[in-house]
Amino acid sequence: MEIFKYMESYDYEQLLFCQDEQSGLKAIVAIHDTTLGPALGGTRMWTYDSEEAAITDALRLAKGMTYKNAAAGLNLGGGKTVIIGDPKKDKNEAMFRAFGRFIQGLNGRYITAEDVGTTVRDMDLIHEETDFVTGISPEFGSSGNPSPVTAYGVYKGIKAAAKEAFGSDSLEGKTIAVQGVGNVAYNLCGHLHEEGANLIVTDINKEAVNRAVEAYGAKAVDPDDIYQVDCDIYAPCALGATINDDTIPQLKAKVVAGAANNQLKETKHGDILHEKGIVYAPDYVINAGGVINVADELIGYNQDRAMKRVETIYSSLERVFEISQRDNLPTYAAADRMAEERIQMLKQSRSQFLTNSHHILSRR
Repeated sequence: MEIFKYMESYDYEQLLFCQDEQSGLKAIVAIHDTTLGPALGGTRMWTYDSEEAAITDALRLAKGMTYKNAAAGLNLGGGKTVIIGDPKKDKNEAMFRAFGRFIQGLNGRYITAEDVGTTVRDMDLIHEETDFVTGISPEFGSSGNPSPVTAYGVYKGIKAAAKEAFGSDSLEGKTIAVQGVGNVAYNLCGHLHEEGANLIVTDINKEAVNRAVEAYGAKAVDPDDIYQVDCDIYAPCALGATINDDTIPQLKAKVVAGAANNQLKETKHGDILHEKGIVYAPDYVINAGGVINVADELIGYNQDRAMKRVETIYSSLERVFEISQRDNLPTYAAADRMAEERIQMLKQSRSQFLTNSHHILSRR
């Protein structure tokens, strides 16, 4: 893998390799862009097939966080960490404390958080060595479980997408098919039910399905049948890549808007949704409630302030739809453009400031 060539192609700033022999720590920190502020992104622990696969994942995820944070209006850049190892058997206190010392050494350029394979307890151990970590236990000033906040942001995003598709953001009487009923989606179903939406749900976990059926009067269907149900809105809230060649022809929904990451299997599937006139709410915009919430911890967590910031997901999606119409772009590309325009504007502003400062100094 030609690392510097890859980094240059996508304008990465830094790639850091961290190892601690005693604890078994092997971590890769990727910092993509800090134009808007310090890089914020979670620490993932996974059994990668190769070191190259781990590096590629760290780089890809870091770039995604740049766009997510920029689109959310946060003054934060994008970064990500991957720890190579089995999260079920390779963890120990020394590992995460050693990693915390590496983060401390970056002096605030990178702030980490919980991700796949890591827990609040792991973040607490990192916190023993550095303050540059979010998602720690509430007794340390954290926001606690992010699922309800993420769900609220997705709910607001669904309303914005409904407005774009139907002319009104009211969900009363709308039929919404929710794929996956985990913690985020269950809380989302609560908001949708409260507004009077009709719910169709599915999950490989039958207990999760039954919970939604009993609490919200949802109709349950088999996992393979969720794509073809008669509905107004399809809300993917489980695995990624559920928008693909096989599922798109089955969809009857006018809106695709949900909590899952990487909903499009390939970017071409976003193009197809656009051609079909289906309103797609880009995943990293609509599911940004969690990162918005933990970002508030950096200034002393205030739940009311955080929730008000999460509500801006609605206006962020309105902006995405506006750019999509303005430039005749699929919404996934419009979201990228919105994020890139914000970053580029700040870069130009700083460049102009430095130029002006140079002219002033040269005249003295």
